[in-house]
Amino acid sequence: MRNHLADVIPPALRAAEGSPVAALARGKRAQGLSPTAARNLLFNHRHIALPAIALVAALSLNAQAQEPVPLARGNTSGEPHHHLKIENEYVRVYYVEVPPHENTQLHQHDHDYIYVSLGPSDVVNAIVDKPEIHLQLKDGETHFTRGGFAHVARNLADTPFHNITIELLKPQGEPKNVCAQVLPGALFGDCPKSLTPVGGLSREPLLETEETTLELAKLDPSLNVTLIKRTLLIVFLGETQVQGESMDAPKEKVSKGDAVWVSERSGRLIWNSKSKDTSFLMLTFGHSEAAAKSR
Repeated sequence: MRNHLADVIPPALRAAEGSPVAALARGKRAQGLSPTAARNLLFNHRHIALPAIALVAALSLNAQAQEPVPLARGNTSGEPHHHLKIENEYVRVYYVEVPPHENTQLHQHDHDYIYVSLGPSDVVNAIVDKPEIHLQLKDGETHFTRGGFAHVARNLADTPFHNITIELLKPQGEPKNVCAQVLPGALFGDCPKSLTPVGGLSREPLLETEETTLELAKLDPSLNVTLIKRTLLIVFLGETQVQGESMDAPKEKVSKGDAVWVSERSGRLIWNSKSKDTSFLMLTFGHSEAAAKSR
């Protein structure tokens, strides 16, 4: 005889030893019990069934309404895969690392941001209330993303996923691509026809907003060192060395993905340490005289 209730009784009731409802759910046959009698039996136990169903529904809704966690700021911790490296009035810079076949927690991006893929990556961008997006990114691929959403990043690869995420803390206005498609679908500005190196440093503008300019800089291999003395953020795309603006200052090794804040008050010397071009991204900000010191 078919059990007419087994598919509708919550698991909590099925486990309730000794109850007729549990007996029905486990498929035990009560002699002479018709479908009508079975429905009557469940109705008579509604004081058990209805609260249990309500509990199951509440737990389901609670799981669906999971609150996104914030990203770290100041001394407040946040989503554990985002490691805060630099924070000032212009940016928060995070080093992001997700192990193979793992996910970030559901987390919130309140600000527009730029991200740089460190190595090839194969990830799913699962934004709340939107279709999932499968991203296969190349090493060094850089994109601008509008904030105001929560998502989970799922690493599909057999290798760790690494990127640099740069939250832009001031309103950005309308972004424009310049010499690269950093924001798909955005308008393109005027890309210079020729990029003449100045002091051995070539600078290719990639994206402009009302507040921020993103450029790809390359140091000519014939030049040993260049001095940068202006307010900006540098994200290195390869290994090299940096130094305070004095030649007497100690040199520091930097690797792919390292970010360095430079101010007008304290410039940096950037050295060539390989035979090929030393490349890095430069972000400059508005018409500000100086930025706050990094924390």
